[in-house]
Amino acid sequence: MNFKNLSFFFIIAASIVSCTSNDGSNLSNVSPDLLYFDYRVTGEEDAGYITVRLQYRFLDAGGPALLIRGKVELDGTSLKADSSKMNGAYFEMTKPVKEFTGHHSIIFTDRNGKQYKEEFDFIPISLKQAFPAAINRGDLSFDVEGLSTKDYVKVMLTDTTRFGAGIERLDTVANGHIDITMEDMEALTNGPVNLQISREVERGIKNGTRRGGKLYMAYELKREFELKD
Repeated sequence: MNFKNLSFFFIIAASIVSCTSNDGSNLSNVSPDLLYFDYRVTGEEDAGYITVRLQYRFLDAGGPALLIRGKVELDGTSLKADSSKMNGAYFEMTKPVKEFTGHHSIIFTDRNGKQYKEEFDFIPISLKQAFPAAINRGDLSFDVEGLSTKDYVKVMLTDTTRFGAGIERLDTVANGHIDITMEDMEALTNGPVNLQISREVERGIKNGTRRGGKLYMAYELKREFELKD
């Protein structure tokens, strides 16, 4: 590395150290063009709410999350910056699931007044029918609402024994219908069984800087039942 490149490296490094302070007192001097947008929308049916966490990282997905100069808005509401030693700087909002279902927009206005608007739809999944408290060993079928005609969900079934292999797989789902065969159920022992169904979607940011970014959305359902012969 020559002297010119080494000097540039130390200037950038010093800037990052100052702007990742967790006390919220320092703002990043990094050019907005060098920001990678890291947007996460996650929730669980049990919790009853959705958490939106927005972070602006230096260069790429592995870079530090910076305390930026500018304005961040979710659906017209301005968000305040927060930070932690583990996660760095972030902007966050929590909403009940029922209030958050539908169309949303994130607007980041950088220090130069340039706006980056990202729009998305969030539809939580749900079980179409009530899940029984006890199920006899055999084929298991159920329907999930909130999915596209063809979609993908992660299905996990685990028992409470040390030796149960359980079931964990990514299913391609047509019209929301999921089948667990009797042969699949052989991986489970009788007794309490935990069922987890989750849908995860990740796509690139459509309106970001040249460094790009990602929008990750996830929602999870949980049920418990007694498996019997």
